[in-house]
Amino acid sequence: MRSHRKHKSISLNLRTDEGKALAFALARQADVVVESFRPGVLRHLGLDYDSLWAVHPAVIYCSVTGYGQSGELFQLGQHDLNVQAVSGFLSTIRDAAGIPVITEAPITDYALGLYASEQICAALVQRLRTGRGAYLDVASADLFSSWMGLHAIFSTYSDKMWKRSSRQGRLAYQVFETSDGHYVALAALEEKFWLNFCRAVGRGDWEQYHLGTISQLPEMNEEMKALFLSRTQAEWSELGSEVDCCLTAVEELERWGDSPYVTSREIAYTLPFVEQTEGALERKKPALVDGERKAPPWLADHTHDLLKRKLNLTDTKLRRLVKLGVIPPATSKTGRLSVE
Repeated sequence: MRSHRKHKSISLNLRTDEGKALAFALARQADVVVESFRPGVLRHLGLDYDSLWAVHPAVIYCSVTGYGQSGELFQLGQHDLNVQAVSGFLSTIRDAAGIPVITEAPITDYALGLYASEQICAALVQRLRTGRGAYLDVASADLFSSWMGLHAIFSTYSDKMWKRSSRQGRLAYQVFETSDGHYVALAALEEKFWLNFCRAVGRGDWEQYHLGTISQLPEMNEEMKALFLSRTQAEWSELGSEVDCCLTAVEELERWGDSPYVTSREIAYTLPFVEQTEGALERKKPALVDGERKAPPWLADHTHDLLKRKLNLTDTKLRRLVKLGVIPPATSKTGRLSVE
């Protein structure tokens, strides 16, 4: 639901000459073309940047991949976990035993979409100024590797600097369990936040240990665990909202839509499924476009309509393409494929 709200969906069989011709004709009219095939696939199909640039030099063509269009790994398959591993990002997230932890959310995939949109916007600005299009090789491993540069410098050239800058093992930077089996996050890195926290919980004797670590002060760490186990998550969350100490609830996904932050910022609302009466949780932000909220399309939902509007194809030509297997049958208003 998150990824395709307000989009229109078109389906073309690129294994057919007609399908490739239709895709090329649509791309010739586009300001931006985004593709995520393995490197070389679209060149084989005649839909690569060079082929399109020859007839449409103002196009912004963005290739989105895990490992980019060149290098040692560019032809290999990958998933979010591989990108985290290759970039070094995964090595920074470890459990108590030092084993890298797999994140539930595919963060490299999400970040890549934002990074690609940023690059596309910059290319569009350049085109406004120069009239030139651009080819963008956007790789998630590149992005996450660039994020790790400073950490790599610290860890490689100055072990002392790395330990001083690292947040791992800090008493003031932990996740704690609460009395009702939930969790809260304390991130009082700066001294002012730590002092606010200590005073709010009546532990003035902790104030001097702002930079203390778990290994240095194991008994204090146990005292902190016991303290957090004395109240519920809601009670700690209330304290965090009243006292400026960087203390927040760890929101569980099943309750995420009802959390104070999400509701106060109107990040989520419901949209009905086409074939169901129940609502589906939907992200609202970024801001609405033209004041409308529209559900994501079904696969191929707008194929016939777009080909009519963009390429002036007639119903007769569309029926022929359906019979040839180039496009699917038209969809009904319920989102189901209609039989012709």
